[in-house]
Amino acid sequence: MRSDYDVIVIGGGAAGLSGALTLARARRSVVVVDAGAPRNAAAHRVHGLLGLDGIAPAELLERGRNEVRAYGGEVVRGEVDAVTAAAGGFDVRLTDGRRAAARRVLVASGLVDELPEVAGVRERWGRDVIHCPYCHGWEISGMPVGVLATEAVSAVEEALLFRQWSDDIVLFTHTGPAPTAQDTERLNARGVRVQAGEVSALEVAGDQLAGVRMGDGTVVGRAVLVVSPRLVVAARFLRPLGLTPCEEEFGTGECFRVDATGQSAVAGVWMAGNVADTAAQVGTAAAAGATAAAHINTDLVEEDTARAVHAARRVHDKVS
Repeated sequence: MRSDYDVIVIGGGAAGLSGALTLARARRSVVVVDAGAPRNAAAHRVHGLLGLDGIAPAELLERGRNEVRAYGGEVVRGEVDAVTAAAGGFDVRLTDGRRAAARRVLVASGLVDELPEVAGVRERWGRDVIHCPYCHGWEISGMPVGVLATEAVSAVEEALLFRQWSDDIVLFTHTGPAPTAQDTERLNARGVRVQAGEVSALEVAGDQLAGVRMGDGTVVGRAVLVVSPRLVVAARFLRPLGLTPCEEEFGTGECFRVDATGQSAVAGVWMAGNVADTAAQVGTAAAAGATAAAHINTDLVEEDTARAVHAARRVHDKVS
């Protein structure tokens, strides 16, 4: 890792690597600082990604790292501790003491999923405890599906959405709000059953989800459980810049507000992927990274040009 770069990219997922690839191909000095904890690490496959449907997440990221390096970009393992303003840009300090200067920063550090405290949920996360129908829907088609409601989100819409892939859906009210009369009418019309009461644990048989155990000991057989976690951005390192996340529109977690190019409220700091779009899948995140990178390069071109004009004027004035 050098002491200075045109751009430091924080986060080595699809958004960060895509942005770094675009910048490296633009002949910018760029380094990706990757903590090595991708959000989709528990998933076996990436789906819905054109041309690469079914690829393993680890393989996709390894390909991306190799592509960035092929154009002269760097990818280093590390965790960013703080980003602070400095002359000409930013100072980026890692938790191990390494630091580097950057003219611009692209934040693509993603989210952390805060799961409900139900025994077995964390252990089966990304396997038969899922959250995204477009990531997992085809694979669980026709299976008995449960949808867990929590304080963080009403699960009625989730239950109706997953009804597209299965006609055997049970909505567990758990700690969430009880369905309204209108919700109940909609759920009944689609054949979605409602199971009132708190869930205490998941039942597993042969390393597969077999059912959902209620607080009274009743077990409702299910092969899949849908859980909407609370989403927490992994970007505390931005606090020295005064950048803090806002509550996401639908109350499921946090995200940062950015403009259409990915630029944040702090000039010189762009964002891409789940830090700015909680619903972004791999393809969406990669596209956002590339878009942000192109605008970062344009911004740098403007700065380079202004510097060149200033230098040329100084030469002209001396000659005159």
